[in-house]
Amino acid sequence: MTDTQPTIALIKASLPTYFPVDYGVFDAAERALASLADSEGFQLHVEAEVPMDGRQTDACLDRCRAAGADFILLLHGGFTMGDVARAVAASGLRAGFWATPEPVREGDIKLNNYVSLNMSLSIARRLRDLSQAPVQWYYGAPDSDLFADRFKATVTALKAIKALSQARIGMIGGLAPTFYNMEVATNALHRRLGVDVVYHDLDEFTGRLAGIDAARAAAERDAMLAAAPADGVSDEAMEMSARMTLALRDMAQEHGHAALTVSDWPRLQEYPGLHPGAAFTWLEEKDGLPVASEGDVLGAISQLVARSITGRPGYLLDMTDPDVEAEALLMWHGGGGPLYLADEGGARWINHPMLGRSDPEGARFGAIADLVFSDGPVTAFRVGEDAGALFAMQARVEGRSPSGFTGCRGWLRDFEIAGEAASLLDVVQTTMAHGLEHHFVLVPGHHAAALIEFASWAGQRLFRRVPYAPYLVAEDYEERSY
Repeated sequence: MTDTQPTIALIKASLPTYFPVDYGVFDAAERALASLADSEGFQLHVEAEVPMDGRQTDACLDRCRAAGADFILLLHGGFTMGDVARAVAASGLRAGFWATPEPVREGDIKLNNYVSLNMSLSIARRLRDLSQAPVQWYYGAPDSDLFADRFKATVTALKAIKALSQARIGMIGGLAPTFYNMEVATNALHRRLGVDVVYHDLDEFTGRLAGIDAARAAAERDAMLAAAPADGVSDEAMEMSARMTLALRDMAQEHGHAALTVSDWPRLQEYPGLHPGAAFTWLEEKDGLPVASEGDVLGAISQLVARSITGRPGYLLDMTDPDVEAEALLMWHGGGGPLYLADEGGARWINHPMLGRSDPEGARFGAIADLVFSDGPVTAFRVGEDAGALFAMQARVEGRSPSGFTGCRGWLRDFEIAGEAASLLDVVQTTMAHGLEHHFVLVPGHHAAALIEFASWAGQRLFRRVPYAPYLVAEDYEERSY
């Protein structure tokens, strides 16, 4: 068991004049949930009592709370009294209501539980704001994909929420200059998600570099070079990249940080004189530790969501170059990014392509990863507005020539925003109209369903598609507070 595994409590309900026991509904539900608990990674608590009124339900809920329940699954085995649904809805706990199909479809009705499910959701809507405190519904036999697929999305979302509720983010050096759009209210983050942000002065990081054991630094450098070759990067720069990796890893471990943000310029170009992009890449690739550049706390939170949903941090990227004629969007970043999504050309360590390029005499570099993404489905998303909103876009990487700017990059096509097909110009309009903060986290695969459910349980609003228009539509820029 891990600390981020949610506990799901099953409450079985029915009036005694119906037949869930005779038709094995309760037993089948327990078996299916036990199997899902093993495969999806959650703890299952099953209430033995079958409540039939509010008082009995309150007693069940008290026991569920004592068991550490993060979610109540109310199974309408047969017709279930509205008192039961009302008690669950009034509890304030995250909850879902489930009904199974009728075992026979003629003669006397055996379960009548779909009607009960309908009634229960209607009751819940009158007791709490379901836009902020939802109650999910499930319908399907315990062994059906109809039930399992919908329930798995809930489990995935709950795991991300629980992981964030225990997360500390180390913010090293604050915001990089000029990125005012990345400012966050840390109290709002704690209230909404439970995330704590802990500030560290940049000197705490740089002060560790010289003290890193030489043999330890050499071993880390060799591991980095075994994963990707260096192309034009000096041995000294690779060793300093290894030292920066170790210093950041040590800080994360010593302070219990689940992710880091680093103000990676301009002070680090004064000392140690190198950009830490390679260190960011290696920590994400080897350790699974998200490291967001430029002090982007919401980017780090988005990375933690990515890691919970996919098992790995994603790529913190900019929407860099919309090619309107080709209906393709280049997503790119010249800093860090893990190696795992590199195409058949692989990855290499190169000198940072931008820092110092206008002053060759005093040029300072730092190793970064250079790679092109493999073709395939991807999701790009961001938690925004002090964790009060979410942008989720599915697309497809399709390699092309030219391949894009030096760094981590890929061309995206076939866009879908919050489940709605979108053109490239819709993507541009949506980004601008909502004032979305860059960066965006890109992960392989389509994960919008889990992300949208995560946002729903976290009380976040979705950034919906804003259709492109060749003129100003003031209503697109709805007023919001931050």
